[in-house]
Amino acid sequence: MRRKRVVVLGATGSIGESALKVAHDIPERMEIVGLAANQNAQKLAAQANKVRPAAVCLVDETKIGELRAALEYEPRIFSGESGLVEIACLAEAEMVLVAVVGTGGLQPALAAIEAGKDLAVASKEILVMAGEIVMREAGRKGVQVLPVDSEHNAIFQCLDSQRKRPTPNPVKNTGQAVQRPTPNEEQNIRRLILTASGGPFRNTPATEFDGITVEQALKHPTWNMGPKITIDSATLFNKGLEMIEAHWLFGVEMKRVEVVIHPQSIVHSMVEFSDGSVLAQLSHSDMCFPIQYAVTWPERVPNSLPPLDFGKVRQLEFATPRYEDFPALNLARRAGEMGGTLPAVLNAANEIAVSAFLERKISFPRIWQTVAAVMDRHSNVAQPDLDAILRADQWARREAARVVESLHR
Repeated sequence: MRRKRVVVLGATGSIGESALKVAHDIPERMEIVGLAANQNAQKLAAQANKVRPAAVCLVDETKIGELRAALEYEPRIFSGESGLVEIACLAEAEMVLVAVVGTGGLQPALAAIEAGKDLAVASKEILVMAGEIVMREAGRKGVQVLPVDSEHNAIFQCLDSQRKRPTPNPVKNTGQAVQRPTPNEEQNIRRLILTASGGPFRNTPATEFDGITVEQALKHPTWNMGPKITIDSATLFNKGLEMIEAHWLFGVEMKRVEVVIHPQSIVHSMVEFSDGSVLAQLSHSDMCFPIQYAVTWPERVPNSLPPLDFGKVRQLEFATPRYEDFPALNLARRAGEMGGTLPAVLNAANEIAVSAFLERKISFPRIWQTVAAVMDRHSNVAQPDLDAILRADQWARREAARVVESLHR
């Protein structure tokens, strides 16, 4: 057995905290060699003092002095957006866990791929914005792109169970990211079924949506996440982004990626095969499960996480989403099917709209109304390069801000 040396981008967020728990739980298999955060200097320092990584990075350069003062040892210190790229390319690292909220993880992820690092992806935006580029570059460099989102990790596990298992620590430069199905495997997949808790408003009549408060929207029934992801779960944009992510991760057409409401969040996703058989992955709602599998893959390793007690689960419910009441799913499907720069526009407009809702500038339904308006105004660019994607991202942010301002008057 050997330890996987991991850099965690977004260390002070919920995914980053879970990654540190996994490293503590299986120290013989996972070593944290780098930690990066946006602006929480005190929390980053506390984490670093505990796990002693070789390097740390704080994107907010104004707080580097605060970070240095709080550190109890002398790691290499990186700062700014360029520092995020540098720590992602850390020589001693084998894997980079990208858990940066928003688009900030895209450049470090591409840099890590170029440096030959495997990616563990928790940031949906990376594959929503630039899935074609990311997967192509990973294939070219022969590195792995392993999903950390519980839903995509579940699909990965279901698909992985159908394959001949590779030997541990496979030789790189294999020419493709391993989890993408081969042509024969892809034909055997009838549907990828992403489960969704439905958020706090799954039973709320659409007639009451205008009165939904920020506080109500931030009360997720299952997961403890940051505010942006929590609001995305309430609108179901989170699931829409996951549909596009699954399309790129697993090389399956958008029309074969579906969503089902599952309030218990025990079944994390399912795969239906051509013979009608369905495989599902089940576990408690704890991000430590998918993080560990991404780190230890292709092996499974014992841990201290609680097993499922089916006597206490009692029931598993499933329902079709209310597509008319939650338009985010259809907007995401439209963006994924069209491809090009439209998914980046969807993602960017949603970020601006969510921020506006959190700032109480717009109502809850105005989130998806803003996104739809920006998508309708966009001139899509097919097969874009990275510069075209970033330009579309910036255009969408400006356009969404204009829409929000017009609504806020």
